[in-house]
Order: sequence, then structure tokens, then C-alpha cells
Amino acid sequence: MPPQDDDETIKLRRDGLDAAKPRLTSRRLFIGCAICAGVAAGGLGWRYARSPNTVAPPPPPPRPAPAPAAPPLPPLPAATIPKTPITTAGEAAIIANHPTNLDVFRFDRNPRILVLDFASLARQGAMLNRLAAMIEKNGQPHDRALDDTSLDAAIRATGDTPETFYYGHDYGMMALNRFFATVDRQQIKLTSDELWLRALLEQEAASIPDGPLGLISIPAIGGGGVSTDMRATILHHELSHGEFFTNAAYADWTRAFWTRVLDDKLRDAFRTFLTSQDYDSGIEELAANETQAYLMFTPNPAFFRADQVGLTPTGLAEWRHRFRDGMPQGWLREQAFAEAAR
Repeated sequence: MPPQDDDETIKLRRDGLDAAKPRLTSRRLFIGCAICAGVAAGGLGWRYARSPNTVAPPPPPPRPAPAPAAPPLPPLPAATIPKTPITTAGEAAIIANHPTNLDVFRFDRNPRILVLDFASLARQGAMLNRLAAMIEKNGQPHDRALDDTSLDAAIRATGDTPETFYYGHDYGMMALNRFFATVDRQQIKLTSDELWLRALLEQEAASIPDGPLGLISIPAIGGGGVSTDMRATILHHELSHGEFFTNAAYADWTRAFWTRVLDDKLRDAFRTFLTSQDYDSGIEELAANETQAYLMFTPNPAFFRADQVGLTPTGLAEWRHRFRDGMPQGWLREQAFAEAAR
């Protein structure tokens, strides 16, 4: 089983029949070009028949052991990289931004979440594709990084290009630090953009030293057919991952919901859905994290629908209610309740 890294990514996939339906996937968000609302997720012939209200509330989860601290980021080479300006902004302001190169935001409701807003898919790929392949790509090694030749071959094998390999990314600090420690050990020469990312992480670790960071990225409108609605959906989904990476109480509830509240049938249905989206659903941390993001913070039916996990819309709403009620206090709970009231 690969390491349990706290990361997910967003990708736009156009592979045969899958091109007919947009989807958020495997530590990746795969989004097709058109919506085929009448097609359910493959292999899900059964429907959930029992109301989740008949399930007794679970006992409080045991107090988890303190999470291990992320290993320190290996020091950068001697070359000096200028500090990166970071703007604090809310979700609406980030969506409305039109980057001309690369803008970096600190999310105002949780300053430990950094948002990379790329104007160019080529630059996003140069910075993050190698990281994504090692940390999360299905079928790639997770204990080592790919060199340039192997990375290019892995990208081409999927039918993608370096620009379209991924359309968005999100990672926790432990995964980021592990990547840079690994490339140092392998003596892989990083791109200038990978070195820039490393400098940004060092900069942020120094300015916000106590506690974890979460890194997410989003694509600009227009590149690869990204619309305003698509950009908003990607950011909304990914911000919930950023909260999971940086808020221990929220991560604890997400794990408890996955292991103690969901019944076996629905848990298996989510595993099947996530696998169909190219996630490694055998990684428990990933499955729990992706389930909360799809269930609660991907309301757009172009990306996720009740029938894809064998539920009716009413059944899906009931499970959303159960997750929402157990959420810890904070901005994400407030947002979830505000969205439910609309």
C-alpha cells in the first residue's frame, strides 16, 4: 500500500467515454468537456434503501494520538530566490482574480491555506506535475520521484500533455516535505519553478511556524476550456481539503464519519466512485478526505451526483445533514449551514 499522504489534485480528463461527464478525481479533479446527466457511475447497480436516520449516532471517537510533525524541509541550494508577495483574500475575490502570471493568496478564513493561481497551465505543470506523479498518481511509484524522461513518459501514457496532466492540485505539508527530501536523495535536478515552490514553502514555514500548511492550486479562466463556474467549483472543493490538512478537529471528524457513521454499503459505494475517478481508494486517509469534499463541498451536479454513489437526492441530503451536524465550530461549518439554508 502506498504512503498515506494528505493530498489530492484536480485534472481535466478527456479519455474516450469519460469525456462525456465532468468529474472530480483521484487526488485529482478530472473534468470532461460535456455533461451526460443520465449516465450513472459504472458498476453501481444498487440503490441505498435504508434512511440514514435509522442509524444510531456513533459514540464519540477516541482522542487521537498527536499527529507526527512533518520532517523539516531540506535546505535550499545557495541560490537566492526573492521572497514572494502573498495577498490575503476570500473565496469570491480569488475566483474573480485574473492572473497574468502566478498570484499567491492566503485564504482569509484560514491563513494556513495557500492558493496558487496560475495564468499558464504550462507553468503549473512545470511546478507541480513531478510532485503529483510521486505523491498521488495511480500506477506511479510513491517511494521515489520521476526524472524528466520518466515523467514525460508517464504523462504521455495517459494521453495528456504537460499542460493538461492536472488542472489543479492540493497537498499537505508532510507530502510536500517528503517530495523535496526524496528528490534531494535521488539528486534529481528540479525545474526553476519547483525551486520557486520550495522557496515559497520555506518562506511560509518561517512566517507561520506553528502548525501545518495546506497548498492548493487553481487554473485561470479560459485555459483548457475552464469556465468561471468550473473554476469556482474547483476552488470550493479544494478549500475543504485545505481545511482537512490544517485543522486537526475537522480532520478527526472526517475520519470518524468515514469509519463510524457511514454504513458499509455507502462506504463501499464511495470507494467504487473514487476508484472510477482514478483515486487509490484503498488509502483510508485519502478516501475519507475525498468523501467529505465530494459529499459536502461539490454541489455542482456536473461534478458529483447522488446516483454516482447509489443514493437518491433525498438520501444524499440526509447524509449531508449528518456530516454537517458533527462538524466542529469554524468557518467551514458556518459555510456548510449557510449553503444548506439556500
